[in-house]
Amino acid sequence: MKLKKILGIDIGGSGVKGAIVDTKKGELITERYRIPTPQPATPEAVAKVIQKITKHFNWKGPVGAGFPGVIQQGVARTAANVDDSWIDKDLNTLFSSATGCTVHVVNDADAAGMAEVKFGAGKGQKGTLLLVTVGTGLGTVIFSNGKLVPNLEMGHILLHGADAELYATDAARKINELDWDTWAGRFNEYLLRIEELVWPDLIIIGGGASKKGDKFFHRLTTKAKVVPATLKNEAGIVGAAMVSKFYTKLEAHEMAR
Repeated sequence: MKLKKILGIDIGGSGVKGAIVDTKKGELITERYRIPTPQPATPEAVAKVIQKITKHFNWKGPVGAGFPGVIQQGVARTAANVDDSWIDKDLNTLFSSATGCTVHVVNDADAAGMAEVKFGAGKGQKGTLLLVTVGTGLGTVIFSNGKLVPNLEMGHILLHGADAELYATDAARKINELDWDTWAGRFNEYLLRIEELVWPDLIIIGGGASKKGDKFFHRLTTKAKVVPATLKNEAGIVGAAMVSKFYTKLEAHEMAR
């Protein structure tokens, strides 16, 4: 089965973004199409947005979608920065019904990590690799010698008695009107705490903040080398498409048995 082109969608706290992806090269072959995340961000409201994105691209094939929460077999178990009504929803079924396409949903940070390991800053890297996506939330992914540890929710560790996402995200920087140096100190605290727990050989910074690395990388003091994500905030879209390609092939193989 040839699945070179797949529609990838990244569901975020502020925007839902999609593009058609060349899964062999790990590149977007269309411009990203972005729709603001509806408020409240209920499953049904976001499903309508995903439907609009598929219609925008006149898309009829497989779709991969990254979601900010734990995903088990297409079912949401947590729902960071969206709405609690997502919990225990079968998102594969919901989005497939809304779009008329076969949709596979994965944790958004996992999607970004897979893209970076296959095509970006983590390509060919050995040992333990940590990816942190910095935006509305803090997505965390760990790879050990290329093997993914799925659904890692280390963006929610406690810092100063509260959820780290309230202290060290790019959203927290904006809400609290922090200058880059002050925010970098907070983010550095977070990375040092994570480093104490998992001891990565390399840390990759992705998400929207990765485009501003020149404003804060110089303040980071981890023992592990810190590098920006090569795919930047396109990684989630590329990775979601990769996941859909994998599951579409797997399902076709099972049906042929």
